[in-house]
Amino acid sequence: MLRVRCLRGGSRGAEAAHLIGAMLGRAMTGWVQGAFQSYSSSAAAAQPQRALEENAVTEPERQECPVCAYNEWDPLEEVIVGRAENARVPPFTVEVKANTYEKHWPFYQKYGGQSFPEDHLKKAVAEIEEMCNILRMEGVTVQRPEPMDWSFQYNTPDFTSTGMYAAMPRDILMVVGNEIIEAPMAWRSRFFEYRAYRPLIKEYFRKGAKWTTPPKPTMSDELYDQEYPIRTVEDRHKLAAQGKFVTTEHEPCFDAADFIRAGRDLFVQRSQVTNYMGIEWMRRHLAPDYKVHIISFKDPNPMHIDATFNIIGPGLVLSNPDRPCRQVEMFEKAGWTVVKPPTPLIPDDHPLWMSSKWLSMNVLMLDPKRVMCDANEHTIHKMFENLGIETVKVNIRHANSLGGGFHCWTTDVRRRGSLESYFH
Repeated sequence: MLRVRCLRGGSRGAEAAHLIGAMLGRAMTGWVQGAFQSYSSSAAAAQPQRALEENAVTEPERQECPVCAYNEWDPLEEVIVGRAENARVPPFTVEVKANTYEKHWPFYQKYGGQSFPEDHLKKAVAEIEEMCNILRMEGVTVQRPEPMDWSFQYNTPDFTSTGMYAAMPRDILMVVGNEIIEAPMAWRSRFFEYRAYRPLIKEYFRKGAKWTTPPKPTMSDELYDQEYPIRTVEDRHKLAAQGKFVTTEHEPCFDAADFIRAGRDLFVQRSQVTNYMGIEWMRRHLAPDYKVHIISFKDPNPMHIDATFNIIGPGLVLSNPDRPCRQVEMFEKAGWTVVKPPTPLIPDDHPLWMSSKWLSMNVLMLDPKRVMCDANEHTIHKMFENLGIETVKVNIRHANSLGGGFHCWTTDVRRRGSLESYFH
């Protein structure tokens, strides 16, 4: 160890201190130079590998953003299609009971937390695979979520549940421009559904897409009106007219499928899974480039807008005649054509555990003149023919039983078009 005595007094002390300082300076300089040379050598050797790693992990590829969609009808280039594999019946909790028809309650009481009937599920998987093949034949790039095991039970400080599925990407993902919005959802069995889509979303993010996740709700008991499911249909009609449903305003929640896009204007309904706080979150987030309009329907059990009000072209919308829109005059005054689709042909004995027959109008536009629709719904084929729209017919009847049609089973990632205003 180098010891230094403090020197005091006169010029001799100053000279001595200066000499010791110089000696220390030369010693430190030599050590620093040696250390820097050693570091520089190792850094130079590691630099090519580090550069490769940094480029692979952090730098987005310099290319056109793969995510871009402004409406429901521009030419479709890339789509996410859900998976029926390993799908589970959700536990029969208050929010599920409120969203399902009473005639199906025994099914949920028997199978809640278990797999959907095996034979039915196999047929659904095969139908969706064929749907994917047809989309590819139509020139569309198809992406799929990861297969997941939804049987595991998970616990949060507020609830316990098992999972459900990753069948309906429309419910959880919405593309607005070059942004993917990951909906917070409202069913406890869907709390971790986002995990199946994360590899895809991360890849889109790396390639330049914006990625937004709203506040995740706790889904505590306060989010749900515990008495709601036992109310009569008449009571539900009255409550729906007041904008009251099983979800309360305890915290923001929404399913992406309660929104539908038409350029600078998005339309949304307050529903069993989307509350006003969730709608307000979206309104603030998308402003000022987009306007969010709340519309409502004569529907005692609203959940997802696209089997009630499905916009299929600029100024062209399918409006469910059984659930009339209370603001339809607003669209008519704006010059829109409001089309009432024909009564669905699906047989009464076909199981629809999580939806209504009106999945017949839950169609996917491939472009303004082509639509993917149910091969069995001959009357709706005729309707599209009269509108000058070619039908691409696919049968997904068993997949319908899991809660969705073509629009539900997909999220359009990229449509070729630009941002325009269609609602004045």
